Amino acid sequence: MESLNLIKNDPWLEPYTAAIEGRYQYVLDKEKSLTNNGKISLSDFASGYLYFGLHKTPKGWIFREWAPHATAIYLIGTFNNWQKSEEYRLTRIENGNWEIILPSDMLHHEDLFKLWIEWEGGCGERIPAWIRRVVQDPETKIFSAQVWNPEEPYKFKIKKFKPDTAPLMIYECHIGMATNEEKVGSYNEFRENVLPRIVKEGYNAIQIMAIQEHPYYGSFGYHVSSFFAASSRFGTPEDLKRLIDEAHTNGLSVIMDIVHSHAVKNEVEGLGRFDGSYDLYFHGDSRREHPAWDSLCFDYGKNEVLHFLLSNCKFWLEEYKFDGFRFDGVTSMLYYSHGLGEAFCNYGDYYNGHQDGDAIAYLTLANKLIHEVNKNAITIAEEVSGMPGLAAKIADGGYGFDYRMAMNIPDFWIKTIKEKKDEDWHPSAIWWETTNRRADEKTISYAESHDQALVGDKTIIFRLIDADMYWHMQTEDHNFMVERGMALHKMIRLVTATTINGGYLNFMGNEFGHPEWIDFPREGNGWSYKYARRQWDLVDNMNLKYHFLGDFDREMVNLIRSVKNFQDTPIQKVWDNDGDQILAYMRKDLVFVFNFSPTKSFTDYGFLVPKGEYEVVLDTDAPRFGGFALNDDTVRHLTQFDPLYKKEKKEWLKLYVPARTAMVLRKVKPAKTEATATKAAKAAKAMKEEKVAKAAKAVKKTTSKTTNKKQK
Repeated sequence: MESLNLIKNDPWLEPYTAAIEGRYQYVLDKEKSLTNNGKISLSDFASGYLYFGLHKTPKGWIFREWAPHATAIYLIGTFNNWQKSEEYRLTRIENGNWEIILPSDMLHHEDLFKLWIEWEGGCGERIPAWIRRVVQDPETKIFSAQVWNPEEPYKFKIKKFKPDTAPLMIYECHIGMATNEEKVGSYNEFRENVLPRIVKEGYNAIQIMAIQEHPYYGSFGYHVSSFFAASSRFGTPEDLKRLIDEAHTNGLSVIMDIVHSHAVKNEVEGLGRFDGSYDLYFHGDSRREHPAWDSLCFDYGKNEVLHFLLSNCKFWLEEYKFDGFRFDGVTSMLYYSHGLGEAFCNYGDYYNGHQDGDAIAYLTLANKLIHEVNKNAITIAEEVSGMPGLAAKIADGGYGFDYRMAMNIPDFWIKTIKEKKDEDWHPSAIWWETTNRRADEKTISYAESHDQALVGDKTIIFRLIDADMYWHMQTEDHNFMVERGMALHKMIRLVTATTINGGYLNFMGNEFGHPEWIDFPREGNGWSYKYARRQWDLVDNMNLKYHFLGDFDREMVNLIRSVKNFQDTPIQKVWDNDGDQILAYMRKDLVFVFNFSPTKSFTDYGFLVPKGEYEVVLDTDAPRFGGFALNDDTVRHLTQFDPLYKKEKKEWLKLYVPARTAMVLRKVKPAKTEATATKAAKAAKAMKEEKVAKAAKAVKKTTSKTTNKKQK
């Protein structure tokens, strides 16, 4: 085998060539076994949702389930008073599958049902594994499958959507807590009230959490029970489809936060002991239970499990038109240890035999499948260990993700805010953390996500301002902690968002400094929804300072998106000085200047940049962002000649850089006046006419000579 590009691009990986090539070959072999040596495509293989589950056909209803350890299965529900009866008994067919075919009048739209499964030594109620609709009784809190066959199913207006990834600007959101009211929000409310905000903010993608059905709302959607069912607590499947269609209409990609790293332990609602066995979908030994998450771990070595999970990926792309996935808990999948207690200090930690080759094969095949179904799909890995090749091409020996989450960045900001005095914020460290990544892998940079907003943690704004947020956020109230916190909040987001090499992510509400943590209803808080919501009225109130942060975020996002393929433009460090706490860098025609010092402002601070005239296009200290206008942003700055840098074609850009501020300057392109443009057009026309005349004269001369020769 010729050396893979993953190794060619990083010589430090050469000692692990055998492991990398072995993983790659294992993926190829696994794909062959799933596709019958290539006789069918991976997409064809991943179509289990079209076979299993409940389907309405012209001849009636057909239902199928995989339950090899079952001895008998019955449909029970509202149609037979929840009692097992022979007319609703399934028949065992090949490969451990069960089937029943029913006349059309034996099941109806919105009927509730479950499976009654019997096995040697036991029996119990189960919700079908492949079912697409699960609802909870508001009084008994019991979950049931539901027949979903509306007379007018939703028809997508936009059938094919191409995401804008230049760059990818993600607004991470949770449908239920996206409302101002103390309740569970709905798909429709999100579509009507929140989508317009996101569009106005300039983001081009939403990443939706908690879509797959989960019994416990407070799990944030990470303890999934029904993998093919969109959570009914937010509305109907038609409501979700309408939301996605509306997002596409407004140019927004819709990424789903998918959970294939583990499953809820519940047996009645979930897949735990589905047919009485412990190892149907999960490991049957000590690897069955996740030691930290109180959940069950899939056995990725089983082809039937791969069939289930790969079909799940294709289902959400095809049925709901999602544009891709953010895979949760990838670190947990990659290692037998789930990454717990591991330091990952050197490359050897990624190739020491403690990795789950079956999980790696699944993730690689999932990425191949997703892009086979939709070549424009987006895949993102939430992975903390730094596994090389995660977001590299499969053909190069990578795992095929388009992006990986830059999880080092939020950790860095938390550590800096918690442990360092303002005087010890070093630009060299900030630069390193925001730009340290593998050259062949794109990342999603972020200062904070939903993780940092949960109870037990704190958002950046809350760490910076703390309790003073409750008393001093009026626009006319001048409070040191608030002013410091707002200034740093803007600077942290600006340096994080403008050093991207792939995309940027923000969790809803964090852009305007939402003051409350996230705490879902639970016994400990009296089942309150007070903290499981977003207080949009705060950012809408012009008498409060929250809108300053929201306005800054909007202008920052729009500035980034104003540069074509911003994420691919070279990023060049202009200057950093830990003593002065100054950082400056360039991207294309933009110059970014930061002064992290809490006390020192500098006059005529020089930066070597390409010769020209520069204008301020964004200033964290502008009054419209709650700043003090210590700079006159209307002034244009001309570079100053220095003979030492003549060959480099660089000159000194000298600026007043106030303490704890940042600004972005753009090189001004020479403007052509109308007169100049007209003059240039006339000159071009005259030149063209002169060329035509010369050509005609030459032809005439040549013709004349030829005629004379003939006459002679």
